[in-house]
Amino acid sequence: MYTKEELKELQLKFWADFREFSQNHPDPALRRKRWLLNNTGVNGLAFRFEFDRNCAMVMIELQHKNEARRLKTFEILERYKVVLEEGFENGLHWEFYHQRDDNRQEVCRIFTRLDGVDFHRQNHWPAVFAFFTENMIRLEENFLMLREVLKEKLKED
Repeated sequence: MYTKEELKELQLKFWADFREFSQNHPDPALRRKRWLLNNTGVNGLAFRFEFDRNCAMVMIELQHKNEARRLKTFEILERYKVVLEEGFENGLHWEFYHQRDDNRQEVCRIFTRLDGVDFHRQNHWPAVFAFFTENMIRLEENFLMLREVLKEKLKED
């Protein structure tokens, strides 16, 4: 079991190692990749990496505080599910309602996950780094094909 300080150190090490993995990726296009994360151009929509004791996830998280706006965004994305899921062999998980553990915020999530990995096991990290990179790139590319349509649809009403 880790103390709070040890866990914080482990988290810092994980993200530093992930940054190093990304910067030394064999694909030159990925070496200096800047993830969209919160810079999506759509208010209340963010990309997130999540890794805990059970799984790793790459997701789009709809965080808008206005529930109607959040749900409308989710419904619009759902209409374009085929585009968003392109390249994901088993599709994506669509979660209409989720309450975050860290801040209790209500969100919608669209994600892919890698089961059977544990954040505390550093020998799992290389598989998670590869999963994060491959799937975030795919999810971002698919989203970028829809971004302008999403922005226009959100202006309606």
